[in-house]
Amino acid sequence: MLPCINWLQPFLALLSSTLLTRGHNCPSSCLCPDHHTVDCQGQGLTRLPSPIPLDVRRLLLSDNWIPLIPSDFLVLYSDLVYLDLRNNSLSGLEPGTLSTSSRLVFLDLGSNNLTEIQSETFGESRSLIKLRLGNNPYLSLVEEDAFLGLTSLRVLELERNGLQGLDVGVLEPLTSLRVLRLEGNPWVCNCHFAKLFVWLMENRHKLPTGMEGLECSLPMDGSLMSLSLLSEASFRECRGYLSLTDILIVIFSGISVSVVAIIASFFLASMVHCFQRLGKAGQADEEEGND
Repeated sequence: MLPCINWLQPFLALLSSTLLTRGHNCPSSCLCPDHHTVDCQGQGLTRLPSPIPLDVRRLLLSDNWIPLIPSDFLVLYSDLVYLDLRNNSLSGLEPGTLSTSSRLVFLDLGSNNLTEIQSETFGESRSLIKLRLGNNPYLSLVEEDAFLGLTSLRVLELERNGLQGLDVGVLEPLTSLRVLRLEGNPWVCNCHFAKLFVWLMENRHKLPTGMEGLECSLPMDGSLMSLSLLSEASFRECRGYLSLTDILIVIFSGISVSVVAIIASFFLASMVHCFQRLGKAGQADEEEGND
């Protein structure tokens, strides 16, 4: 009996630890005002606290020095709906980090050091309603499929970042979007910006500051201009403009046409050559018959 108990001790210890973590265990230097909230704001943390109750729903981690989120961090916290990581030292998000956050409704990554938002960063976070990415001064790139799958997103904040342009394909999948903040970015009104400008004109009701609150620098002299003073006619010189994708398509199409033309020419020449040989052979047979 005693050996059996000794064998069970590690298992019982693990089970006890798990039950405590799911219950009232609260990370040191944090507050847990209720069974589903962990408040670690402004504690000078340089990494994620531990242990965090597995049934946490609200996790408040703002105003710390946390530099990264492990890619498997959210796997265990399937009940999490509110995650605040504002004002930390995050410089990037690993692809798939947020792909398991199926119940997440609110996510604040504002006031960090993010430099880019990669494609499918948020996976299939279909429950996400509000996403805050503002005040990341080094954020200069949002890839086209960055917000793919966020079909419930209503509020997207990208204000006061380092964005000079934004592909319209980033915004088109956001079918439920109601509020979009883009003010305070160093937009450049060049041909890359033309499609975004048209989209903004059609969706100006989603901009809290309106077109009046957005400015861009003119390519000629760098002077700032309010978007409310521009129109589609301001970009008329861009109608013949080809993007990099368009150029690649043209090049590929040209190469394809050339290859097809070469193959067709070779085939035609071969056919002509065959007919010529058949003609000569027939003529030779006829001459032999006459002899």
